Amino acid sequence: MKKNNTILYVITGILCVFLGAAGMYGLIHFFPSVIVDTVTKTIKDVTVTDEGISEGINNIYDAVVTVQSSDKGGITTLGSGFVYDEKGYVMTNHHVINGVKNIKLMLSNGQTIDASLVGSDQYADIAVLKVDPEKILKVAKIGSSQELELGDTIFAIGTPVDSEYAGTVTRGILSGKDRMVEVSVTNSNQNDWIMNVMQTDAAINPGNSGGPLCNVSGEVVGVNSIKIVQTTIEGIGFSIPIEDALDYANKIVSGGEIKRAYLGIEYADLTYSSYYFIREGIEIDPSVTAGVVIMSVAEDSPSEKAGLKKGDVIVKVGEYDIYSIAELKYYLYKHEPGETVKVKVMRGSKSKDFDVKLGQSE
Repeated sequence: MKKNNTILYVITGILCVFLGAAGMYGLIHFFPSVIVDTVTKTIKDVTVTDEGISEGINNIYDAVVTVQSSDKGGITTLGSGFVYDEKGYVMTNHHVINGVKNIKLMLSNGQTIDASLVGSDQYADIAVLKVDPEKILKVAKIGSSQELELGDTIFAIGTPVDSEYAGTVTRGILSGKDRMVEVSVTNSNQNDWIMNVMQTDAAINPGNSGGPLCNVSGEVVGVNSIKIVQTTIEGIGFSIPIEDALDYANKIVSGGEIKRAYLGIEYADLTYSSYYFIREGIEIDPSVTAGVVIMSVAEDSPSEKAGLKKGDVIVKVGEYDIYSIAELKYYLYKHEPGETVKVKVMRGSKSKDFDVKLGQSE
């Protein structure tokens, strides 16, 4: 009897294994999504950390400098910069050194060295300085802003407020790419230029200007330039993509000064009061609601030669629609002096196209 019971238990066990296997097969065969979803969730739970950010900071730290400059009145201002070439070239912002007389750089070890201005450009907000290459501590590694994705960790290094805070590191994320921000570069009462910049929430304060924005590996991906300052706004800073900055820096080093396209006109935004235009003898057709008004045309200028007139409203340059002076300059300066560009204007209620051979700014 016991022998029969043993045989029964063995048979029962075999049947359980068989039925269990068959049941699993049926589960996979008829409900494959159950298993797949479980695997997929496990994969999605895997995250990438940035615990190595301190190593990235070490990779760039000694290449960052404090820019100490004094103007003709002897007033000292502070900014930041970084060594980007082993020949002793240092990059910073134009507005950091604009109008200054003497420039000195404080290195990360506290040593102060002399620097000379190679050149700068107010629209790009990029300046290049030159120091004795024997005195530099480190050359920054250049990364790619194009490879960054929204939410990637980035950090800034600079000298906010005072030299006492030299080498301050602030960390954040890439908050936006290709932000078209209107700014004033000619100290006018209106925005007259557009900067294509990256947005970050890493703290950027006065004195950080010209310093590097870096990825977690310590490679420079941008040059810190501006921020929005309002009591109701926090954590909106902007950096010039390193590709654009290097393009301008190379032009400055090779030629010293950047020459831009020239139309030979004076202009005003269409948003000005209608009384302003009437006072200047210009009547804008009510059907024209956007563009830049030509207030005068210089004698023998590219615009006069092409046939543009006072009172014309520029609505397009090349393939780009124009709504403001800032846009007019931005898209005009995409062209080189000597190029011929199509300019569309509204003359009264009629649209006219003109081929303008661009001159060169002085």
